Amino acid sequence: MSAVAARVPVLEARGLVKHYGVVTALDGADFDLYPGEILALIGDNGAGKSTLIKALSGAIVPDRGEIFLNGTPVHFRNPLEARRNGIETVYQDLALAPALDIAENLFLGRELRRRDIIGIVLRVTDRPRMLREARAHIADLKINVGSMKQSVETLSGGQRQGVAVARAAAFASRVVIMDEPTAALGVRESGMVLDLIREVRARGTPVVLISHNMPQVFEIADRLHVMRLGRRVATITPASHSMTEAVALMTGAASSQGPTKG
Repeated sequence: MSAVAARVPVLEARGLVKHYGVVTALDGADFDLYPGEILALIGDNGAGKSTLIKALSGAIVPDRGEIFLNGTPVHFRNPLEARRNGIETVYQDLALAPALDIAENLFLGRELRRRDIIGIVLRVTDRPRMLREARAHIADLKINVGSMKQSVETLSGGQRQGVAVARAAAFASRVVIMDEPTAALGVRESGMVLDLIREVRARGTPVVLISHNMPQVFEIADRLHVMRLGRRVATITPASHSMTEAVALMTGAASSQGPTKG
C-alpha cells in the first residue's frame, strides 16, 4: 500500500448517480482527494466532470451515492452548507462584483462587522479590518495588485482570477475546487494562476483542478482523476502515464483495470 493510499481522503465520494431526465450525468462515480495534493479532474466534454464537482460542492444533490468529508458522511443540500464545511469553489465566471473593490469582493456575502465595547456585533461594516485582512490574504498568495481599494473591473484577467482564488483560500478550511481557472488567460497570466494554485497547496489546502489544458495539468497535478461516461475510469500520475495515454483513457481508446491510488 502506498503512502497516499494509507491516508484518509479529505473528500471522498462513492457511487454517485445523477440523472437529468433520460440523460445520466453521473453513473456510479467515485472520487478521492488526499491531504496536501493537487488533483486534476480530466475528461472529454460530457464526461461528468462538472456534475461531479457540483455534487461535491453542494450545487446539486445526487440521486444516489455517498460523500464523505474526512471519513464522515455529509449531505450537502446547497453550496452554503458545503462552504460551512470548508469547501470553496472558484467557477469560470469567478462570481466577482466588478464595481466593488478587492477587499469588498474578498468578503462578499461575509462582510466583517464592527463590535461595540462589550463585544456585541453591530450592523456597521468594519471596513478598516476588511482592508487589513484582504491585504494579508493577497500578500500571503503573492498576488501582484495595488491597493485593496482598487475596483475589480480595473484588474487584468489574471489579477481577477487571483482575487477569486484568494477569496476561496481565505475561507476554505478543507478543500478548494477550481473550474478551468486558466481558460481565458494568456501564457503569462496562466503561469501566475498556476503559481497561485501551488501557493494554496503549500498553505495546506488540497486543490481540485478541472482543466482541458493537458500540458498545465501534467505540470502541476500530483494525480489525475480520469472520467468517461459519468464515472472514474482511472487515477493516474504524470509519472505513470504520458499525455497521450491520458487522452486515450479519456476517449476510451485505452482501458484501465480500475483506478489506482498512487
